[in-house]
Amino acid sequence: MGEPKLIPLAIFPLLFFVISTSSLHLLTASDADDAIFYESFDEAFDGRWILSDKDEYNGVWEHAKSEGHEDYGLLVSQKARKYAIVKELDEPVSLKDKSVVLQFETRLQNGLECGGAYIKYLRPQEAGWKPKEFGNDSPYSIMFGPDKCGATNKVHFIFKHKNPKSGEYVEHHLKFPPSVPSDKLSHVYTAILKPDNKLQILIDGEEKKKANFLSSEDFEPSLIPPKTIPDPEDKKPEDWDEREKIPDPNAVKPDDWDEDAPLEIVDDEAEKPEGWLDDEPEEVDDPEATRPEDWDDEEDGEWEAPKVTNPKCEAAPGCGEWKRPMKKNPAYKGKWHAPLIENPAYKGIWKPQDIPNPDYFELKKPDFEPIAAIGIEIWTMQDGILFDNILIAKDDKIAASYRETTWKPKFFVEKEKQKEEDSDTESSGLASIQKKVFDLLYKIADIPFLSAYKLKIHNIIEKGESQPNLTVGILVAVVVIVLSIFLRAIFGGKKTPARVVKTDTPATETSTSQGDGENEEDKEEETSKAPRRRVKRDN
Repeated sequence: MGEPKLIPLAIFPLLFFVISTSSLHLLTASDADDAIFYESFDEAFDGRWILSDKDEYNGVWEHAKSEGHEDYGLLVSQKARKYAIVKELDEPVSLKDKSVVLQFETRLQNGLECGGAYIKYLRPQEAGWKPKEFGNDSPYSIMFGPDKCGATNKVHFIFKHKNPKSGEYVEHHLKFPPSVPSDKLSHVYTAILKPDNKLQILIDGEEKKKANFLSSEDFEPSLIPPKTIPDPEDKKPEDWDEREKIPDPNAVKPDDWDEDAPLEIVDDEAEKPEGWLDDEPEEVDDPEATRPEDWDDEEDGEWEAPKVTNPKCEAAPGCGEWKRPMKKNPAYKGKWHAPLIENPAYKGIWKPQDIPNPDYFELKKPDFEPIAAIGIEIWTMQDGILFDNILIAKDDKIAASYRETTWKPKFFVEKEKQKEEDSDTESSGLASIQKKVFDLLYKIADIPFLSAYKLKIHNIIEKGESQPNLTVGILVAVVVIVLSIFLRAIFGGKKTPARVVKTDTPATETSTSQGDGENEEDKEEETSKAPRRRVKRDN
């Protein structure tokens, strides 16, 4: 019998995706009856979702495929636009006395630097809004989803609640919400509202936040007002002393305390360093500078040579007028202050007395308004935001099955593709580094004192370019060669002093053992003058 053939590892992601997507219809078909609302965007949204007619919402929505998939979604197609679109539910969904799960997917295909990708769950139209006029002011019960811009980076959960005392609707924001995933993959956001006042926020099926709707630790402002508040009419008495410590009234400044003594004094023991050049300025005119031929005194002002450091000062301890340095004054004490003592009249930090809060009310559970429509109303600087698989369900088991069948297969494929792209990027980055290393080695080989070894170094570099995995070894080899030559030049033994012969031949024409051509070129570089500078004198 022949040996069994191994299945390539690369086939497993594809196989997983095919199996998952093929079972999608079977699972969702059984769950669809349990879902209160579900939008897959498999079909075009025209005629089913209503676009806002308001002029400010000029962003164009598209029915488009998610990159790398055959799965469709609702796409934000333009940058720096406002978008508004709404879908009415067949029947309002009550958020009271039972669990409700809000779930949807987003994919930030071009990232998200500044913009929103959240959903608003709207109250019935009796609250005062119309689908064609849907906008920022349309009343909602819950706003949920990612938002990122500047210092803002969070998955919002905001609910509006009617204050039973005032009758006004107040926004209550979740404290310390989770942050938005920073990649460009598909993510699924889930909010689970339970009848025991508990809230769970999941991202990709993983719990990121737990909260209680009635807790002041979880929502700002608190749903239930405090029982007492500071009395706004209470005023601090004029004789109330909040100073815990005071200057000692019996303390007396010592007779020898000199407040006028300076912090520093001249060091009279200092002596001028030997060789100090008193008559030499620190800077002199550049002797090599010449007046440019196109200089115009009337237009450019009187020409003055630029200043350079006085070469005489470089060899001396200093130039110009010598002055004794300053030193710390041992007699310095500064301003005298009386020491602090405990204040016998101290009464503590004053605060107004508490009184019963006239706006206080008790509440056993939130009085949520029902959800009658789902709206997306956002402003964003990015395009490529894709909404998909919007779900309202009775419990998380239904939502979990949708995550398994609609989100996870896509996420798995996207994750594998990202790994491949990251690997290609790393390889490209390594190739770029290797090129820079080889370019540097070529420059090292061109150093004049390595001319005798230039060909050898070039051969090593060319070998490294043909086998990039040897880069580190090649670099070490060249460094060893250079170091060996350097050490030989320093410790290679005494050489017979060269006899100096006076000649009329210019220094630039004198040859050395390293080759006439290279030495002549080096000398020309050394003797070349710096470019002339034009200095305009201030009028």
